[in-house]
Amino acid sequence: MNDKLFVYGTLLDEDNTYGIYVRDNSRFYANARVKGKLYHLGEYPGTILGGSDYVYGIILQMDNPAEALKLIDIYEGFGDDQPQPNEFVRVLTEAKTDSGPVECWIYVYNLPHENGPRIESGVYRK
Repeated sequence: MNDKLFVYGTLLDEDNTYGIYVRDNSRFYANARVKGKLYHLGEYPGTILGGSDYVYGIILQMDNPAEALKLIDIYEGFGDDQPQPNEFVRVLTEAKTDSGPVECWIYVYNLPHENGPRIESGVYRK
């Protein structure tokens, strides 16, 4: 299982319980960016992959990816046991780093995003 996770949103917040878990059970791997668009969805952002713009974040290398992803899936509302359609889905994507491309997991927004304003900078700030 891939042990890299691209994080770009609320999991970066210092006071987010799930973010604290992820940081305590991972190591910083690299600053990174993925091709996509970032939207402000109220309390949190959402990424739609594709296009020529970038969303900026970091890649974490998870100590126990199966355990970490199971917990983050709950936080992101991803899985068969979550409301359908899932608001976010976990997919593998290619992130760009200064050292080259890295395949990693990312949670992308899975619902219509027309009502959310776009974050043109590609950087989420709470």
